This record gives sequence, structure tokens and C-alpha cells, in this order.
Amino acid sequence: MSTAVIESEQPGAAEEPPIQSFLVTFIIRRFDPEVDEEPRWVDYDVEMYPTERVLDALHKIKWDQDGSLTFRRSCAHGVCGSDAMRINGRNRLACKTLIKDLDISKPIYVEAIKGLPLEKDLVVDMDPFLDAYKAVQPFLISHSKPEHGHERLQSAEERARFDDTTKCILCAACTSSCPVFWTDGQYFGPAAIVNAHRFIFDSRDDAADVRLDILNDKEGVWRCRTTFNCTEACPRGIQVTQAIAEVKQAILRGSR
Repeated sequence: MSTAVIESEQPGAAEEPPIQSFLVTFIIRRFDPEVDEEPRWVDYDVEMYPTERVLDALHKIKWDQDGSLTFRRSCAHGVCGSDAMRINGRNRLACKTLIKDLDISKPIYVEAIKGLPLEKDLVVDMDPFLDAYKAVQPFLISHSKPEHGHERLQSAEERARFDDTTKCILCAACTSSCPVFWTDGQYFGPAAIVNAHRFIFDSRDDAADVRLDILNDKEGVWRCRTTFNCTEACPRGIQVTQAIAEVKQAILRGSR
């Protein structure tokens, strides 16, 4: 015979106050190429909690108010980089931008990132961005076999040399925050240079000179104006401007 034990509430125990929700106005820049000649701004009022994210608001709008709203998202945890967009004029990941960190006394403006062709609503054509990424050969190139058939070893210090630039998730937040990229469709852009940096300074790689030659171009690192927009926009905290400066120095030295 089992006995159930019921715990009575402690006398005088304070009850947790309910979490307060807010009505937040989102103004989203919409564009449907089949209907619109130019983008237009549309208002949505959404019931939100402080700990929710802008991505949650977009889901609520799409699921409950307007199913035609179009945006990209995948992991929703700041790893895939697919939901980069401009929120109140700054490039951010919608899945990492909390409502409590925004001023909800004013409307929250959401639009697609700049510098890439707009396809629909918050979705841009990523092909030009990815073409620049592929052009810097972002993969390990070695002209010799590992010693004794084992792994290619490197010290902790050698690994730390390029650790920061391994964090890139190709969200395009840095590249699409760059004024040079907005006005010059040929510029490689910060993300491509960051990914070149990752292999240029990898002691196991034998093609640093090839990548330095690619970036020693009028549309390469010398187009950077060091405005630090890219560093401020990076959701992973990569020191993008510093990485670009290190690539410039390597070109001037003629070696990494």
C-alpha cells in the first residue's frame, strides 16, 4: 500500500509575480517582387515577453497574423547565421536579439541586410557573398603528406594564432554592414577576408602566398576603410577589423 505525501505550502511564502507581457509594435520592410514595385513598411502589434527574441516576434506574426511574411531561420541559437537582418538600423541575428534589450516604448524596425540583392521581405540573395567567400579558397591546402602518416600537428600557440577567425558562421552581418561593400559590388568584403585569415595563419597550410596574392588586389584588403562597422556587427565577437589589418601586414611583409 503506497502512501502519497502532500507538502503544504510554507506559511508566509511569497508568490512569484507573474511575468509581465507587453504589446510591441514591429515595423517591417516588406517586399514581394510579384506585387510590389518598391519595398513598403508594414506595422504589426505583437504581445511579447521580455525574454523573448525578435525571431519569436517574427514567428508570431507569420503564424498568427500574416503567413506571407518571409524570412530565413534554422537553428534559432546563433550558430547557423541564417537570420541576420537589420534591427533598429543595426545588423543583428534575430535569434540573439532579446526584446528586453530594445526600447519597446518605440516601434522596432526590421529590414533585410544591405548590400545584397533583395529577393523577398527579409530574404536576400546570398550568392555574391558566397562567391567572394569561395574565391579566397577557404580550405586547407597542403603540398606534403603528414610525417609518418600521422595527423598534421601544431602547437597550442600556433592554433591560437587564428582561433578568433574560426568562429565565423557566414551570416553576412559584417559584410553587409560595410559601406564599401554597399557601394562597390566587387569588394571581397570582411567575411571573405576573415575566412582567408583563418587559413593564411594556419601553420599546417601551404597556400598562404596564394591567398595573400588574391587579396592584394584593388578589390581586396586595400578597399577596407577601417570604420569598425564589421567588428561591431559580428554576432560572434570576432575582431574583424584586426584580422583585416593582420592580412594587410602579411601582404606588406610578403609572408604570414
